[in-house]
Amino acid sequence: MRTPAPLPYHLCLAGPTAAGKTAAALAIAQAHPCEIISVDSALVYRGMDIGTAKPSAAEQATVPHHLIDIRDPLQAYSAAEFVTDAQQLIRAIAARGKLPLLVGGTMLYFKALFDGIDPMPAADPAVRAVLEREAQAKGWPALHAELAQVDPVTAARLAPADSQRIQRALEVYRVSGLPLSHFHARQNATENRAVDAGSMPFRTLISLEPADRSWLHERIAQRFDAMLAQGFLDEVRALRARGDLHPDLPSMRCVGYRQAWEALDGSLPMAELRERGIAATRQLAKRQITWLRSMPERVVVACDQPDALATVLQHARAALARQHLTPP
Repeated sequence: MRTPAPLPYHLCLAGPTAAGKTAAALAIAQAHPCEIISVDSALVYRGMDIGTAKPSAAEQATVPHHLIDIRDPLQAYSAAEFVTDAQQLIRAIAARGKLPLLVGGTMLYFKALFDGIDPMPAADPAVRAVLEREAQAKGWPALHAELAQVDPVTAARLAPADSQRIQRALEVYRVSGLPLSHFHARQNATENRAVDAGSMPFRTLISLEPADRSWLHERIAQRFDAMLAQGFLDEVRALRARGDLHPDLPSMRCVGYRQAWEALDGSLPMAELRERGIAATRQLAKRQITWLRSMPERVVVACDQPDALATVLQHARAALARQHLTPP
């Protein structure tokens, strides 16, 4: 099998939610001609703007953005699809003479791009139990229809009553966020690893991480309050009013949206929405930081320090200078 050519140099900016990634990315874009590739599993969805803290139209107008608003909330978007899209964009942006700048907090996407796709996940008894209950309530044909939305390749080869295989396919998807059909495509996974192995010297990862976790917690609370003030509940009401979305979709399982859906459903008291939403976002941030700490190649910038933005720019300039892409 032919080894794919290495990816062109690309700069990556990661960090937990509310760490200031958008502001840092725009600052880098002002200092160097670049195009931004979003590394965010929520920003891909159209109509989900407030609850995802999607860059505003004005911000997106200052520099080209990619992988934003590319899916309807009814559709799935996997890490494998992200890797394919990101690799194509990195090559195209570099061919235009600009810097590919990857920005976001979906660490599974970064890891898939850097290391290839993980082995197929092991069985998860808790997820299987949930699927059994759903099947008892709705029937296996309904779960087969759900599988067709997230993994049409696998669904096409399974009968609507093939309970064992439908359950396993949905289990793999809910555990990993990846369709079962992806794990069966061994050649594609091998090619992903080969591409990335060749690109390792041509990537810099800058990570925004708080030295004081309480600073991030305060930012998360302020952001959630701002979202509520901007009409987040109305946004979720509009999504519910479509009639074709449900809380088990990947889009509606996004942090904040799940809690808002439950509040509007009545299963969560509206008075608890703010507390639950902030708590879930804190948990997300904790997981993101744990992911980042497993990436030893990252350059850490304390995002809660007054000079954080200047430090990001300093590291970016140094990285680009090493690649002879900007004066030292």
